[in-house]
Amino acid sequence: MTRYKHPNKKKRLVKLHRKTRWAPFWTVPKIYGKGRKVHPGRHTAIKRSWRRTKTKA
Repeated sequence: MTRYKHPNKKKRLVKLHRKTRWAPFWTVPKIYGKGRKVHPGRHTAIKRSWRRTKTKA
């Protein structure tokens, strides 16, 4: 990637980065119940890694 990123492209990349974060920790007991131990990344809407899948941004 270039050294200088255009501000609009940077904004798009930031938005895509936010979508790949884990779900909040308090959603685990809310969805699965109090006793279940599940990783919060399991019920994140969009899963994407910079290594695996590329974006159109």
